Order: sequence, then C-alpha cells, then structure tokens
Amino acid sequence: MKIKDAVVLVTGANRGLGLAYAQALLAGGAKKVYAAARDPADITLPGVVPLRLDVTDAAQVAAAAAAIPDLTLLINNAGIARRVGLMADHAESAARDELDTNLFGPLRLARAFAPALKANGGGAIVNVLSVLSWISVPGSATYCVSKAAAWSMTNGLRNELREQGTQVVAVHMAFMDTDMASHLDVAKTSPHTVAAATLEALEQGGLEVLIDEITRKAKAGLSLPHGVYLGAA
Repeated sequence: MKIKDAVVLVTGANRGLGLAYAQALLAGGAKKVYAAARDPADITLPGVVPLRLDVTDAAQVAAAAAAIPDLTLLINNAGIARRVGLMADHAESAARDELDTNLFGPLRLARAFAPALKANGGGAIVNVLSVLSWISVPGSATYCVSKAAAWSMTNGLRNELREQGTQVVAVHMAFMDTDMASHLDVAKTSPHTVAAATLEALEQGGLEVLIDEITRKAKAGLSLPHGVYLGAA
C-alpha cells in the first residue's frame, strides 16, 4: 500500500491520533484525505476534506461510502472508553456503547467500503486497537472487551478480504498521549510516533504494528504457560 496519491478516510480525525494520521498522510503525499468527525466543524487541519460521520450511524456510514467511491485506504481510528468495570451497575450499557463504536463501527465501515477498495486495486484497512485487546485491567474491563472483540474482527476481515487484495493492519499500543489517557500519570507514546509507524507498516506490507515495549511483551506473553491475560501468577 503506497501512501503517495492514496485517497484516505480517517475516522475520529478531529484530535489525538486521528489528527496525527491526517497530518502524516498529507506529509506523505496522499492525494486526498477525508477527515471524519461527528461534527465536521471540529476539523480545522488545512488540506483535508471534513466529513460528518458518526460511526454508530449506519445511514451516515452508507453516505460516506457513496461520497468516496475512489477510496484506497480506510483508517478506523474513532473510539470511546467509558472506564467501567464488569461488576459496575451500568456495565452492560457501557459495554454496549463501546462495542457499538469500537467494534461495530469499524466493521460497518469495512463492509461499506470493501467494494470500493476492491474496485480500486485492493487498498488497505487500518484498525486502531490496543494492548488491551489481549489483557484486561480493573476499572476499564468493558473497554477491554470491545478491543478484544475488535482484534478478532480485524483478523476475520483480513481472512475474508485477502482474496480481493486488501491489506488489513492491526495497530496495538499501550499508553498514548491523547485525551483518552490524559488521566494517567505514566510515560506515553506520541500519536505522531504511532501514525508514522502505521504508515511505514502499510508501505512495507505489514499486517500488525506493535508500538511500544509494553505491547510487545504483552503479545509475547500470550503463549507463556501462565499467559499474561491470566493476571498475576
């Protein structure tokens, strides 16, 4: 997947990682970058095409697909985190919200744009996931459920879209310097670092991006006799 001359849609592009993706794509020579947000007035980056898009709204997703028939790269970045544990009184409603945005949103977009990607040579889909696709943490377990499901969905998309030549890339990271992690006093990766690593993987034909050491150790720990997902030994 080449960034130069690509036609790209980035969801959640008004801030954080989505904004960093849009900036990196413009710098990389993308032909056109559609920057999507629930309120397009929030899109202020020069050079992009603002697009109204709530990924939980099937009609808006269909309208976006109709408006961009020449798409070659879809970046599913939009996401929410309710910071709720599984035993909380409102766990079920929080999980439904997170699944609708973090799982079904990317799936809706992938299904809507797959025909265009096929028609335009295959292209690529990037799904922004997390180290929490593999482990669960207290206080955010419903979010972890949504990211685990999104990882499985990403693997399924890769299998089903391989024949049409669509590259499906999963991006995993731990702590990133965005609003979602602003309450955490820990070392964080710059969203610009994540964007650069993602575009490099796309150019090289990669399928998975493990951004930081925490994420690489978590992935490696899945196969340990006491898997990392089992918690403290």
